[in-house]
Amino acid sequence: MALNPALRDKIIAAVDKGFDAQVKFTQDMVRHVSTRGNEHTMQDFMFRAMKTRGYKMERFEMDRAALGHHPGAGAWDDLHSTAPIVVGTHYPREEKGRSLIMQGHVDVVPEGPLDMWATPPYDPVIQGDWMQGRGAGDMKAGCASNIFALDALKSLGLQPAATVYLQSVVEEESTGDGALMTHLRGYKADAVVVSEPSHETITRANIGVVWFQVEVRGVPVHVQRMGTGANAIDGAYRIIGELRKLEAKWNATKDQHEHFKNIEKPVNLNIGKIAGGDWASSVPAWCKVDFRISLLPGKTAEAAKKEITDCVAAFAHQDPFLSNIPPTVTFNGFQAEGYELKPGSDAEATLAAAHEAVFGQKPKPEISLAYLDSRVYALFDNVPTLNYGCISRGVHGFDEGVNLPSLKKTTTALALFIAEWCGVEEIKA
Repeated sequence: MALNPALRDKIIAAVDKGFDAQVKFTQDMVRHVSTRGNEHTMQDFMFRAMKTRGYKMERFEMDRAALGHHPGAGAWDDLHSTAPIVVGTHYPREEKGRSLIMQGHVDVVPEGPLDMWATPPYDPVIQGDWMQGRGAGDMKAGCASNIFALDALKSLGLQPAATVYLQSVVEEESTGDGALMTHLRGYKADAVVVSEPSHETITRANIGVVWFQVEVRGVPVHVQRMGTGANAIDGAYRIIGELRKLEAKWNATKDQHEHFKNIEKPVNLNIGKIAGGDWASSVPAWCKVDFRISLLPGKTAEAAKKEITDCVAAFAHQDPFLSNIPPTVTFNGFQAEGYELKPGSDAEATLAAAHEAVFGQKPKPEISLAYLDSRVYALFDNVPTLNYGCISRGVHGFDEGVNLPSLKKTTTALALFIAEWCGVEEIKA
């Protein structure tokens, strides 16, 4: 059943009226340098923001042991964030509607060389329709939209007639363990919205991700006698070439996947970081290469890890140098399977109708070649999980930004969705 037109118009107006405050809130978020392991003050900010709005609050740490026993957890190492997970819960006076999780992550990737930014990365400058800054698009604007969609209802004297969990997590950019921790903590609802920037689309499917590091050892000698040594960096390059063959092999299976068969190259092997050697005139004794590779839905992380390990071992076995000093493979971050959104859910239809009420057309389905926290709720809770958000630019690059007109519209669609999905009731003192 569609919302009463009068209520719909009031909600649209309420989001518009509160949008200046929403923009300021988002700017305040961007000012927090919440790179991996440094999200504590950002989460304090989110905790206070939810608490002052009257939500029942919980703040809890990662349970390393529980994560270690779950097949969807990433690898825990010294770089793993210890920042808490923050959840604010709205309880209705009477549970009449359908419950909802609204999730977002506050961790951001490193900003890179500052001289390549047009403006300082943590100074949320507004230029025309865009707010610029690290995390503005990915995904602090989405986190703010979750809160302000509910604020819009509250400004009308209304609240959801069902339980709503507002979840602020970390480790989305490296393991996915923050979202998984909310699952292990027991938070569950009839539907989930993750407000990642999706260019005003609903994500139909996304890839899985595995991170790993290959370390090669060499035999150091003076460069004048390099033929008597063994160059670890050269060895690493040869392994990279072999892993490119594995990448091609996995891409060759794309026709088995309805949502990925028309994408030219859905599986990407990225050489994200490389370090090695100690001196320009010495044959390098070591090289470490960090990789990220995609998984098409249905391939488990364990199966992928075995193929990667076997690939490197088989190549090393026939390589004259590497066979004597076998390289090591360490899995050090994401170990996440991809997922596909099951079509036909009432939740998707409700969000599509809300989107159409704002944009005048139905949202397009989209395929993501990036990791999404949505996989936790889709795979392990088996509930409709809708990745839906605004237009962004420069994500993981320079001059990252969020489009403000798009943010206002997607926030409005979320507010309409909440009102329809959860139902509304008057706020009583």
